[in-house]
Amino acid sequence: MNYNYKFFIAGRTRNKENILKICNIFEELNISHYCFLKNENSHKEAGLDINDKNLADTFESLELESYSVRTIFEHDLNGEKNSDNFLLVLPAGKSAHIEAGIAYGLGKKCYAIGEYDVTDSLYLIFDKIFKDENELKNFLENEKN
Repeated sequence: MNYNYKFFIAGRTRNKENILKICNIFEELNISHYCFLKNENSHKEAGLDINDKNLADTFESLELESYSVRTIFEHDLNGEKNSDNFLLVLPAGKSAHIEAGIAYGLGKKCYAIGEYDVTDSLYLIFDKIFKDENELKNFLENEKN
């Protein structure tokens, strides 16, 4: 089943606390979004427990071609394709940065939030990098109006 989302939120599982704070802003403002940390259906289908405190380690130990990895990949990629905008929550890992490149290649508006370690010219794909949650929330409130 395909849905349409205003934003696709990407990041690394090990940054779960910050990502969920960002999701809360979207929920508070009633803005549709896809976040891999909130997609219980894909995790259930993949045979994974989204609430497992060791989910990152469990997932990273799976074989790349496993049913679980393929299921998560397909759900996340469909969520990204069916979103208007992309938001990367920093710090983020390789997968989230690849997702940023996919979003940019699909012509989506790309945003990031948080501090990056070093300047990288490829961060110019982002229309804006928000310094914190308040700046993001103000932007989203203005976009809604």
